[in-house]
Amino acid sequence: MPYLVVAVVLTTALGLLNLLLTFAVLRRLREAAARERDAASGVIGIGRTPADFAATDTDGRAVGRDDLTGRTLVGFFSTTCSACVEELPRFEARAGDLAGGRERVLAVVHGDPPAAEEMARRLADVARVVVEDPHGPVGRAFEVRAYPAWCLLDDGVVDRTDLGADPVPAAAAA
Repeated sequence: MPYLVVAVVLTTALGLLNLLLTFAVLRRLREAAARERDAASGVIGIGRTPADFAATDTDGRAVGRDDLTGRTLVGFFSTTCSACVEELPRFEARAGDLAGGRERVLAVVHGDPPAAEEMARRLADVARVVVEDPHGPVGRAFEVRAYPAWCLLDDGVVDRTDLGADPVPAAAAA
């Protein structure tokens, strides 16, 4: 009889250990998937707040993290990125549909001045535009790693990110 009790206790202990290890592996897999998803988006991850930054838009107005209130669309484009040029019409269309208009949209253009100015002119009707070098303050604050990158903020917190995809669901645009 004592052998049976020991066998049951050992089997139970091994079962519990197996269960704990399974939960630990699942947690690690979820964390890895979240890191991979954040890395694939090209910008800071969902649920995070961008670092503080200070920049000046093409109208000469100061832009900082505290200006990104409510639902705000932020897009990052590079003058050397062919996909950025292809995505501009979609970004412009979504920016035009966003409640709050131009004040709720920030477009950041990275690249050499002549090409960046042309892209900035194109975006100026639908967004406040910041032109900066690829390692500028806005790009660093949003941890930009790829172009084009878009994110939708809700009161300064990243609500959605997509790399060159449609970041604003139709319901959010209204």
